[in-house]
Amino acid sequence: MVTMNSVFRFVSNDFTLRAASVDSTEAVREMQRLQGTGPLATLGVGRAMTGALLLASHLKEGQEVGLLFKGNGPLGSIYAEASFTGHVRGYCPHPEYISPTPEDQLKLGKAMGFGTLNVARHQPFQRQAYQGMVDMVSGEVGDDIAHYLHQSHQIRSLISVGVYLDEYGQVKAAGGILIEVMPGVEDQVVELIEKNSQEIKTPVSQLLFEGKSPIQILEPYMKGVVYTQIPHDFPVSYFCPCDAARVMRALTTFGEAGLQEIIDDNQPTEVICQVCGRKYEVSVDEVKSLKDEVHRKSLH
Repeated sequence: MVTMNSVFRFVSNDFTLRAASVDSTEAVREMQRLQGTGPLATLGVGRAMTGALLLASHLKEGQEVGLLFKGNGPLGSIYAEASFTGHVRGYCPHPEYISPTPEDQLKLGKAMGFGTLNVARHQPFQRQAYQGMVDMVSGEVGDDIAHYLHQSHQIRSLISVGVYLDEYGQVKAAGGILIEVMPGVEDQVVELIEKNSQEIKTPVSQLLFEGKSPIQILEPYMKGVVYTQIPHDFPVSYFCPCDAARVMRALTTFGEAGLQEIIDDNQPTEVICQVCGRKYEVSVDEVKSLKDEVHRKSLH
């Protein structure tokens, strides 16, 4: 498990703005190492992981947020999930996709196409997560998250998430900032934040690559606003909750016929988690027991 600095959280002294910033480089780099993602999938999943971390930092302990971008483009979908305590993971079903057109090889929006963003907020002791869905407005992740916040929660926001790649498509830096405007804020405060953002020409991921800290990349956006940092002492880490029990539950989706085929092969089954690359070996006897369990449940 790779750990790094926490998400940094802030609030304006009049409580009309709340903000967060993060350097997610190591977590995104670990995702790329585990999944072997090409440049486009790395950009998409890395931005989504960063956005999920920023959103989750504004929740409460024990809560999680999941982002599922489903497009009709060749990249298909992107999923990212993060918790208030800094756990994050992400996945793309087509990690090695490369655009056949050279000028489009780093254009995430074109690779995603049109579709929807589904947001799930998980709370402890709740059987069903809160679900929200909006149309994707660009496929560029940050724009879509801002659109979701406005449409589903009536929260105006400014979000910038990015992944900086070298000439070989490897992650050199990743991170982002999120500023949310609370209801009742004065118009001049919103205008000030917009003016500040228009003056910033360097992407956040490049600033991080050049050595800026998460606190430093946020400062230009908040120029003219008096704000205070809120303690948030949870290290960010790429984390996957898969375990042997989850693998066994996943195998039940094969049904009795599918499990019987595995038994007939008379070989241990290797299951690899697509999110973290962890390998699990399931014996023939374990598959037989699982098939018997599926059969018993089918009788009820």
